[in-house]
Amino acid sequence: MTQKRMWGGRFSGSTDALVEQFNASVDFDKRLALHDLRGSVAHATMLGETGILTQDEAAQVVAGLEALTGEVEAGTFAWRVELEDVHMNLEHALTARIGPVGGKLHTARSRNDQVATDFRLWVRDETHILIGLLHDLRAAFVEVAERHMSVIMPGYTHLQVAQPVLLSHHLLAYFEMFSRDAERLQDSLKRLNVSPLGAGALAGTGFPIDRGRTAELLGFDAPARNSLDAVSDRDFVVEFLGAASLIMMHLSRLSEELILWSSQEFSFVTLPDSHTTGSSIMPQKKNPDVSELTRGKTGRVYGHLLGLLTTLKGLPLAYNKDMQEDKHGAFDAADTLRVCLRLTADMLPKITVNGSRMYGAAGRAYSNATDLADYLAKKGLPFRDAHEAVGKLVALGVQEGKDLQDLSLEGMKEVSGLIEEDVFAVLKLEAVVDARNSYGGTASGQVRAQLEAAKAMLGGEDGHV
Repeated sequence: MTQKRMWGGRFSGSTDALVEQFNASVDFDKRLALHDLRGSVAHATMLGETGILTQDEAAQVVAGLEALTGEVEAGTFAWRVELEDVHMNLEHALTARIGPVGGKLHTARSRNDQVATDFRLWVRDETHILIGLLHDLRAAFVEVAERHMSVIMPGYTHLQVAQPVLLSHHLLAYFEMFSRDAERLQDSLKRLNVSPLGAGALAGTGFPIDRGRTAELLGFDAPARNSLDAVSDRDFVVEFLGAASLIMMHLSRLSEELILWSSQEFSFVTLPDSHTTGSSIMPQKKNPDVSELTRGKTGRVYGHLLGLLTTLKGLPLAYNKDMQEDKHGAFDAADTLRVCLRLTADMLPKITVNGSRMYGAAGRAYSNATDLADYLAKKGLPFRDAHEAVGKLVALGVQEGKDLQDLSLEGMKEVSGLIEEDVFAVLKLEAVVDARNSYGGTASGQVRAQLEAAKAMLGGEDGHV
């Protein structure tokens, strides 16, 4: 028997089966079911309070919606593709459960404002979850940084050894990146947290609804001001995907470093067995699969952002069916982010650091050359002249196969008579690191201050959502 459609009054012919399948979205938008039910409870409550429905009718509808909520939560709700989407599936089930009064739920509402409301509720929930996961990840960086405060490693520019830094300083750079990510998500809430409910299909409604009341019931800050914009705006999804892309970019940069650092050539760290895999043919292999997959999935999240921007760029006001394509990418990006953040936060404290290997690498490649130039500049030599003198000493070291601190005092004095015995204390890695005592620098005192600031920042946040 042909299913009677809730929008079918205008149509005398049946829908082509392939069109029906092509048009349906329930396979993926059923993920919004609980948010749809929350929005419907708020809408029904408001309809009862304003007298658009009787109190008894509103109570019947709310009770029916709460029963459906239990079915969805239990996973027993039967979804039907011929009913197109999450909204019509739930409304059909409501009417089957409580009778014709269920059809009154859609009074003063359209699927256009309904889906916009559902999606905002979903993005808001996901935003809070991601903020919590970022809190956990940043806490892991603080834990590892505090544990390895004495470890010195090479700092790089152009992937060439530049100057020695504390490993803790390096790790806290990622703390800053992910703190900005958390701030971006937090800031997005003020644009996200407005209610489209009551905007109707595009122009509002002739019923005396109270949009402020439904906004209040759903925890929104206010109703959206313009009904056309309310149903056609997907900026909040673009912003969510933009923030997601930045988080993935930061995770990818970290992953790239862990991949390099765990290679035999670097041997700075050993990744835990729990987050690595082996080879089917080479028994010696220990592959950094979690880091590689995180790096690889970054492009996937970027693609969702670009895909939605491309979908939206040519749409006239107000709602268009193209917008049905706004959810796949957002759902997948959120799922991808969740697992990448959790795995990374879990893996970091389990990494074994090879401090001696890092220290040895930091002492090579003349990473203390700038300090020797500063030493000469402090003795009165113009910095450009000091730079040239140190360049000659580096060339001498290359020729003799020695680092600067291993050159003889006599050999150094031939290049500059200003060099004295005290130069060797200046060239020690510990001294090089602690010399950078400017605010935000790598000196141990500065890094301890950064650690305390990071812990205070985390302590002031609610990391549990």
